[in-house]
Amino acid sequence: MKFSELGLSESLLKAVKRSGYEEATPIQAETIPMVLDGKDVIGEAQTGTGKTAAFGLPIIEHIDPSNPEIQALVISPTRELAIQTQEELYRLGQDKKAKVQVVYGGADIRRQINNLKNHPQILVGTPGRLLDHINRRTVKLAHIQTLVLDEADEMLNMGFLEDIESIIKQTPDSRQTLLFSATMPAAIRKIGVHFMKDAQQVKIKAKELTTELIDQYYVRSRDFEKFDTMTRLIDVQDPDLTIVFGRTKRRVDELSKGLATRGYNAAGIHGDLTQQRRTQIMNRFKAGKIDILVATDVAARGLDISGVTHVYNYDIPQDPDSYVHRIGRTGRAGHHGVSLTFVTPNEMDYLREIEKLTKVRMLPLKPPSQEEAFKGQLANALSEVESLISATDTAKFSSQAEELLNQHDPVELVAALLNDITKNDASATPVKITPERPLPSHKKGGNGGGRRGGGSRNGGHGGYRGNSSNRRRGSSSHSDNHGGGGRSGNRSNSNHSSSSRHSYSIHKKD
Repeated sequence: MKFSELGLSESLLKAVKRSGYEEATPIQAETIPMVLDGKDVIGEAQTGTGKTAAFGLPIIEHIDPSNPEIQALVISPTRELAIQTQEELYRLGQDKKAKVQVVYGGADIRRQINNLKNHPQILVGTPGRLLDHINRRTVKLAHIQTLVLDEADEMLNMGFLEDIESIIKQTPDSRQTLLFSATMPAAIRKIGVHFMKDAQQVKIKAKELTTELIDQYYVRSRDFEKFDTMTRLIDVQDPDLTIVFGRTKRRVDELSKGLATRGYNAAGIHGDLTQQRRTQIMNRFKAGKIDILVATDVAARGLDISGVTHVYNYDIPQDPDSYVHRIGRTGRAGHHGVSLTFVTPNEMDYLREIEKLTKVRMLPLKPPSQEEAFKGQLANALSEVESLISATDTAKFSSQAEELLNQHDPVELVAALLNDITKNDASATPVKITPERPLPSHKKGGNGGGRRGGGSRNGGHGGYRGNSSNRRRGSSSHSDNHGGGGRSGNRSNSNHSSSSRHSYSIHKKD
């Protein structure tokens, strides 16, 4: 369905077009008309289906820019999602001059208080920080017309239920309430019954994963072993374009820095980067100027990038639906892709939950040895030498080449060249990756409903919350979000793949 058929004003349709949206997603097509009519809505749809625009566009439509009071409140589970939501609402509301502010834990509250003095009409925030502002009387919700609970099941998992109920009680009974959730557990339904009026339910069936185009593997690895194992796998598998998923912003920063330190052409994106910086990194990745993109789930939402051959789940996702979205970044347009998930011994129950959802049994991979990784690096180096020869005007350097051959053994010269464009073994360049807090066990206890049962008050998850040819070392700018040295080695053109238990040479398939 076209956005022009949903009853939106011309100024909003202009913003929609500028944002690159063409047709409304199912959740948007069903939800927007109901919200415009002032109805309470419970939307059940998986992550990444366009829920922000589904509630954001009607909210902006109803905003009175001349009214300095907070007219709409969006509660988000994490600071990453809160920041992304604020940015998207700001972009969509630019023509209407709607003021949008975000508040979240882990940031200077005094700066947020000063920003709130600009009288935003729309406020986005994480539960703990919103309560802090309410208690300080720096946020007043007496004039709220629309309340949005975004990713409600995630907030439940993180132990924010009491905070949410406390916030809701500060808003007028006459408000419109919108609740969006990927799943609908009993505690979320209870919120709908207690705090919503004649709510209209919209349920969008989750997309089925097309698994025949994606080879799915897992590697059992302890947390401190993951990084060395991953870099060796990259050397052996030789991916073209890769996305590495980390659970938290800190993880993304450390992984992207670590990869760059070891000579890979990598950069990271997460919610703390400016939109301009994220766009710059994404454009470079799409153009093949960055080989490896490291991202949090939230930062990667809505990414549509062709040519991604491999997805590495450095941290297994807590939600099986997130796994589906992650690996769906590869295996597109009829091309085969590879997904590889690192699993610590105590996370095997999460792996089994994912397998239940996808109905695919992942194949185990044995971590490559140092010798196997070196063979992969050497194959890349040989490929790059072939490319260098074909791209070089050899006649221009013939006299100097003859002079070197007279002074040195030809084998020594070639060995020196290969040494220069081949990276050291993983363990030769130490990289420290801070361990993450283990995921809660799926066994007794389940999802905590206490205030801090599953996460921190600052909106953080688990206390933290998270072109293939002619690649030469140093070919990428260090400004690419800690990404520096370009990966050495041209990509091999071999198109073979194996589902073998211990096979590493998994290349793209056409």
